[in-house]
Amino acid sequence: MTSTTATTPEVTPFRLFDLAVLRTRRLSPSILRITLGGPGIEGFSGGGRDQSLSVLLPRPGQDEAVVPAGGSGAWHEKWRALPEGERAVMRTYTVRAQRLRADGSTEVDLDFVLHGGGGPASRWARAAAPGDRLKVLGPAVADNTAVRFRPPADTDWVLIRADESALPAAAAALEWLPAGLPTRAWLDIPCTEDRQALNTAAKARISWLVRSEGAARCVEAVRAAELPQGTPYAWIAGEASGVRALDHHLIRERGFGRERVTCAEYWRRGLSEDQSWEAVAPARAAGSGAVERPEGKREGRVEG
Repeated sequence: MTSTTATTPEVTPFRLFDLAVLRTRRLSPSILRITLGGPGIEGFSGGGRDQSLSVLLPRPGQDEAVVPAGGSGAWHEKWRALPEGERAVMRTYTVRAQRLRADGSTEVDLDFVLHGGGGPASRWARAAAPGDRLKVLGPAVADNTAVRFRPPADTDWVLIRADESALPAAAAALEWLPAGLPTRAWLDIPCTEDRQALNTAAKARISWLVRSEGAARCVEAVRAAELPQGTPYAWIAGEASGVRALDHHLIRERGFGRERVTCAEYWRRGLSEDQSWEAVAPARAAGSGAVERPEGKREGRVEG
């Protein structure tokens, strides 16, 4: 008798989900929360903290987003191979929260930053209403490469820096931190009304840097601060130039080890996500280990 061995299907870390808008809520002048769910969310499994996903939007005149088949392997390369004027507009956002409801269904919150007229994602978010559809490329396993907030086991204290584009990730990371862990957070926002009530069990000191009130740049605020003693872990996210400035300060001036700092350039001033990706594509093609796009870590979250 011939025996056969069944093989377990490989779980794709990221795949396409067809979600429905459940509700929307304006959190502040700059931030709109959209809650998504529906039958198409089955299998969605975020890793919390700074978990990101890519939203896929139709272009003007299209009824739905044009995306390549399949969500594994070189999905982004397949997407880029589609005609530029036809392929879905892709923007990357943080999963602010994922919840299991009493009826067994799952829902996720995405927070959209709104500035002026905004880009395609901001325009979509402003017009979103319950029942609208949204395709996303999201996580199907919780431990995935789009979660980068990972303090090492020997961390004595945590430093968090975020602007409004990274505020959802910073808020989720603060919720995730263990009770009593010393934490310093600097959060850079446009106006006072953009402050949020943040929940954390960590021993956190949170400083809001309100630009409309003339607050100092984040790197200047951190440079002037007395930081906790012990082995640190820093997570720095937001606009690229601010991320790089604070990274330089922590490593060159404070003596942080390179392995103790996670940097995430969510957007570049004056560039969309597509333009930011094109800017780093030559280095990626040359094999630079500093360039990546794990479901979009250089994002156009502010421009939308």
